[in-house]
Amino acid sequence: MLDKISSGIGRVLQKVFGSQNQRVLDSLAPIVQAVNAREEEYRSLPDAAFPERTEAFRKRLADGESLDDLLPEAFAMTREAARRALGMRHYDVQILGGVVLHQGMIAEMATGEGKTLVATAPVYLNALDGKGVYVVTVNDYLARRDKEWMEPVFNFMGMKVGVIQSGMGSEERRNEYGCDITYGTNNEFGFDYLRDNMKASADLQVQKHLHYAIVDEVDSILIDEARTPLIISGMPEASTAKYYQADRIAKKLREGPDFEKKEKENACPLTEEGIDRAQELAGVDSFYSGTNMDWPHHIEQSLRANYLFKKDKDYVVSKGDDGPEVVIVDEFTGRLMPGRRWSDGLHQAVEAKEGIRIKEESQTLATITFQNYFRLYDKIAGMTGTAVTEAAEFLKIYKLDVLCIPTDLPMIRRDSNDVIYRSLGEKRTAIIDEICRLHTFQRPVLVGTTSIESSELLSDMLGRRGVTHEVLNAKHHEREAVIVAESGQRGHVTIATNMAGRGTDIKLGDGVLNGECIHPETGAVWCCVSCDRPERANRCSDCFKASIREKFLNGDKGQTPCEDDVRCGLHIIGTERHEARRIDNQLRGRSARQGDPGSSRFFLSLDDDLMRIFAKDWVKAMLEKLGMTEGQEIESRMVTRGIENAQKKVEARNFEIRKNLLEYDEVMDRQRRTIYETRQEILNGEELKEKVLSMVNDTVREVMGTYLGDSKRDWELDEFTRSLNTKFGSSFVPSQFEKREYGDVESEVMEGVLALYNQKESQIGEEEMRRVERFLLLNVLDSKWKDHLYAMDALKAGISLRSYAQVDPKTEYKKEGFDKFRMLLNGISEDVTSFIFKLKVEREDEEKLTGRWSSGKTVREDVSGFQAQRRGMDQAIKGSGKGGTAAQIRRKEPKVGRNEPCPCGSGKKYKKCCGLRS
Repeated sequence: MLDKISSGIGRVLQKVFGSQNQRVLDSLAPIVQAVNAREEEYRSLPDAAFPERTEAFRKRLADGESLDDLLPEAFAMTREAARRALGMRHYDVQILGGVVLHQGMIAEMATGEGKTLVATAPVYLNALDGKGVYVVTVNDYLARRDKEWMEPVFNFMGMKVGVIQSGMGSEERRNEYGCDITYGTNNEFGFDYLRDNMKASADLQVQKHLHYAIVDEVDSILIDEARTPLIISGMPEASTAKYYQADRIAKKLREGPDFEKKEKENACPLTEEGIDRAQELAGVDSFYSGTNMDWPHHIEQSLRANYLFKKDKDYVVSKGDDGPEVVIVDEFTGRLMPGRRWSDGLHQAVEAKEGIRIKEESQTLATITFQNYFRLYDKIAGMTGTAVTEAAEFLKIYKLDVLCIPTDLPMIRRDSNDVIYRSLGEKRTAIIDEICRLHTFQRPVLVGTTSIESSELLSDMLGRRGVTHEVLNAKHHEREAVIVAESGQRGHVTIATNMAGRGTDIKLGDGVLNGECIHPETGAVWCCVSCDRPERANRCSDCFKASIREKFLNGDKGQTPCEDDVRCGLHIIGTERHEARRIDNQLRGRSARQGDPGSSRFFLSLDDDLMRIFAKDWVKAMLEKLGMTEGQEIESRMVTRGIENAQKKVEARNFEIRKNLLEYDEVMDRQRRTIYETRQEILNGEELKEKVLSMVNDTVREVMGTYLGDSKRDWELDEFTRSLNTKFGSSFVPSQFEKREYGDVESEVMEGVLALYNQKESQIGEEEMRRVERFLLLNVLDSKWKDHLYAMDALKAGISLRSYAQVDPKTEYKKEGFDKFRMLLNGISEDVTSFIFKLKVEREDEEKLTGRWSSGKTVREDVSGFQAQRRGMDQAIKGSGKGGTAAQIRRKEPKVGRNEPCPCGSGKKYKKCCGLRS
């Protein structure tokens, strides 16, 4: 009741004071007016003056003016450059959208409103300071298309434009990133960031400082893909036989007694009875002892693969270079994602299910989520047709406000209530009947499906009815741009799997936009208004839009020229509701672009995934009260609202999942930033000697803390000096510290160690010493960071079990993650100091040592180069023993901490047992 009262008060206040969105837009109106005031000035300039003005802007920035000071002139100049180079002039609402993007917000603009052109003005303005601007798109095709389309505008003003495409080499990437403006995909930008932080030399890095980015289809990238981390992984280390065994066991287990199928949680946990049966099938006594503890994980992943992941919906089996392979289907766009793999053994489980060769799991070398990658930028902005429904998440996670930009012409699409059927078969028959009816009238129809299977089934049914049509899904994506662009032509029927982010405008053809609609009862041609052109009986597109614009500007926002049952324009048919309202809105948004007429309707059944999982019981009860029988359809605004409420609950649940994952990833993000900042300083050669000496000091203090207790009676001087001599190659003896105080001991040890360091530096030369330190620091840091990522993955995989002990898993993860990171830093210091005092350097070709990722290879080839680099370093830097003979240092087993239990099984601490001999 309180919610209803609060909602009612909110509506009253909004009528009195206006919405927050409108108030912000009103505050930006003077900026648009200032841009308009400059238009005539730039229209009078000769072409040659535009690059000169760009240099003048840069000089003014250097002299202290801000980008906001330059905005009216820069936007006016971009508008005129677009008019001359492309024949396209920014509308006022497009200028308004550009202002929103410049201010670091998200601009929600309807499909067809020209977002690609909108971005040119803020991109140009923010590129003036020379730090680089990235325009992020969802696929290579759109990145290349947008770059080629808008490049004449930027070139006209004296700016260089680049584009990043998959398969490019490092040198080519460096050149493209060197441009003022760079287009590319979120994946390429993210992977280049990770690769740059694995390079052995700053000269090999390709990206600039992460300054400003505009993200196209921002909801798709920052919301839908937020749970998908970018991962660069190493070579396989484990056998794949167990995946096939787990698959065979999973196929013999029964749903109910042996495992639960939880579609909401996307999990298939084993029951107690299932564990006993699986142990019997696996031929082991217990899954929870010895080397058998990974069995439950493998079996549950195989259960997920067999019972939750469907072929031709979640993935397809396609022909690869090495035979058949499982390729993931993007659930939001319907596109194939070659190269992407599910993590945690799930992809291998699906490969075992399909009976194809398993590609082994590999170790993570570098990883980051899109959430944390885009938060590295000084400023980001986004544009999309659907963001308002996720405004709370954008503000919470990215500190991004969402503004809804009005359309240039009024939106006249008619969105009908959902039609609901009892069964899936009834719904599909009704959809085919609707398509055939509209096809008789020659109206273009776009059918949106949620799976490849559904699109092909509808295609077969239409084929049997003799209706010519096009199918666009992950299996038939080669002609994507052509199919989408032509779907607005008269009589065209197009079936598309997930229309989100297709990025191609649907333009209506002759006889569609201008009102040549056939009346359903009389069969006569019915047109909106007659045209004054004698050669046409029906209204042309220019006259039609001009009429709408005139009525809109005169305040007549009610009826439009098209109000018949069979309307003009493209008709959208949705075959199923998606979990997110945004995806449904994206499908609807393909119709009625730029003031075009259009209509939409969704067809639902009680067997649809959303209805079955989240809303079936109450909807079924409601429909029974309404008297629904087999074969009958129900069209009810109340049911439609109920479904939307179910979607809101799912969206809120997904938001909580993403927020929860982000809280976990923020632990890794802070650690990653620290490591990468340190690594960059090493690459730049900043204070290498100071870093090494700081690590030496940390190691000395760590040894002192281990062996010198609070009381002198607890001092273990023999072990203390033995450890120092082992680490530093020194010759300390216990007697020289017997009468010293704690602080004096540290000073004396540091003095002796520093003398050894200076002696080493004088022997090999200062320049060579810096070179050795640089490679040692990089080698140890990268190796330790890789092991740390593996340890953190293992910690995260089992941390949820802590909840059974009535403790918060996130708190425990943060606490133990901090402890592991502290151990990582201590380990780096210890290894670097241990190596630096024992090593002698053999000359090696510098290019061999710094050539990591210097060529454009695939990620797997890059990782091979990484391992070759490691071997090169191991060969170039060798340890010298007591007698001075060179011996390569290589640890075969994991390092044991001084205070950890000794691996020999004695029960003592390592420092009190086998550690005494090290």
